[in-house]
Amino acid sequence: MRLCTASSIILWLLVVHKSDEISSPLQPYTIYRYSTELQHNVADLWWTINETQEEITFELHIKTTGWIALGISPAGGMRGADIGLGWVDEGGEVHFQDRYASGTSRPTIDNTTTDWFALSGREQNGWTAIQFKRSLDTCDEMDVSIKSGTNNLIFAYGLEDPDMSRSDGLIFYHENRRGSRIIPLQSYGNPPSEEKFSDLDYFEFKLNNQIVPAVESSYHCKVFKAPTNFSQRRHAIARKTIIEPNNRDLVHHLGLLECNPTAIFDDNNLPDGICDEIIASIFQCFKSVASIWAVGGDEIVEYPEIGGYPVGGDFEIKYYMLQMHYNNPKLIPNRRDSSGVRFYLGKQLRQYELGYLSIGADVSYSAIAIPSGVDRFILDCYCPSEATQNFSEPVITILAACPHTHLQGRSVWTKLIRNKKVVEYLFNAEAYDFNYQFENLLPKPIQLYPGDELATRCIYSTTDKTDITLGGERTKDEMCLHYFLYYPRMKDFSSCLSSISEEAWKKIMNISESTFDDEQLGKWLKRLKWTPELVVEWQRFYNNASRSVQAGDFELINLTKIPEYEDLQPSTCHTNIPNSAMNQN
Repeated sequence: MRLCTASSIILWLLVVHKSDEISSPLQPYTIYRYSTELQHNVADLWWTINETQEEITFELHIKTTGWIALGISPAGGMRGADIGLGWVDEGGEVHFQDRYASGTSRPTIDNTTTDWFALSGREQNGWTAIQFKRSLDTCDEMDVSIKSGTNNLIFAYGLEDPDMSRSDGLIFYHENRRGSRIIPLQSYGNPPSEEKFSDLDYFEFKLNNQIVPAVESSYHCKVFKAPTNFSQRRHAIARKTIIEPNNRDLVHHLGLLECNPTAIFDDNNLPDGICDEIIASIFQCFKSVASIWAVGGDEIVEYPEIGGYPVGGDFEIKYYMLQMHYNNPKLIPNRRDSSGVRFYLGKQLRQYELGYLSIGADVSYSAIAIPSGVDRFILDCYCPSEATQNFSEPVITILAACPHTHLQGRSVWTKLIRNKKVVEYLFNAEAYDFNYQFENLLPKPIQLYPGDELATRCIYSTTDKTDITLGGERTKDEMCLHYFLYYPRMKDFSSCLSSISEEAWKKIMNISESTFDDEQLGKWLKRLKWTPELVVEWQRFYNNASRSVQAGDFELINLTKIPEYEDLQPSTCHTNIPNSAMNQN
């Protein structure tokens, strides 16, 4: 399993460490709610959302004296992107343009409506800083709306100002001066100081001078025993991801997983090695997430005052697994790393304990079998009311969401269904990138009740693969999971995972044997030859096949197919068009 590699656990009322990564020597024009470094020592971004006006204010700083641009992209590239582009001329005047990219060529000026508006700008010390705003939804077909969930941001800059003597406002090609990030624009926070926790007890899980393989990408897994020096239960109120300063270019993501409470290990010989090589000894350590971090993520997390992460005493989790993903593209040998994670313990227990709920597909061949060479394959999962009736609490409150697939995943969403009608998205990662996964603060906490239903969809692209992709924990395998951070923590209900039923597989395989297992299924699947006709048939099979649902430790639930439900109605677009205070040419 690859963790929900994320900007660390972002919670309701949570504050997150971000501002110390800012490179710009220029002070922003105002105090913003969110900020992030887009590219080290090159580009920084601040933003605040005005929910009443339904608009967002950005401030972009880039190390150049030419033009700078920020775009909202539907799929992560230039095609279809909605772009705000600006510069400061020699006289100090700010220019700003609303542009649209129909392809990968130079974006054109949007002359239909102007929806990006500059507020302030300056050029100083080799940097250009421009403050600007736009509506969350401009109601313009040439724009991209900023939705609750993940957003694809692109940025670029040039070394010179555009040529305004031309009617098209010629901008010179940015070459490699560009980048992209997937960011939940409505789901960020502001930093606490680590000094706030300096007088607290803590425990940590770290590697010990681990040699990093001289390969481009590697995963290291190490099992740790839970701390035994806390005889009474304690609550962690904050967490720090520890990345060695010299290895920031090396550590791509890390995460701490809870091992199954029934897992048994030799404490004198705990599993430690390349994840795929020791998978047989760590398969019980994919129960749930305890901590996550990824490139561009937040290193310090403070949990909301209402809840804490439990440890010690009679807490059921006795082992954890630290999973490290190293990115070593230069294949540098003999590099060593001691990164890990630290938990700060509060002096008092909090009202609730935090837990994770895993919703989606079982991690098996019977749940996930994706044809090769397809641009879009849909996998639907369902957690029915018969499952959530087993909640041990009358209500649980969802604080944050972490969508998770492996390399082929392109989109993940989960909808809350009540009385066969969709109430809302729990979270919609319409734009998903394995390299930039986020645990996302929900705009507002969402309550789940026994009897509620959850529909999860994962969308994959396998155009870069020539063989079938099956469900599993290895990097080349796939997953479809949505982790939800919630309170109060339930002991017997940590997951609700579905798969294609045994009966459905036997029917399509045309077999009647009483015995049936993943190994037998895997051999059959790997013999399939993918034609366009078979791909269409396969998608139809997945759309209509009966399902088996395993919810927590309870009995298997059988569904004749994914149930039908009344979906959300399209929202009516409305916007407040602001007046510009700056030159928009």
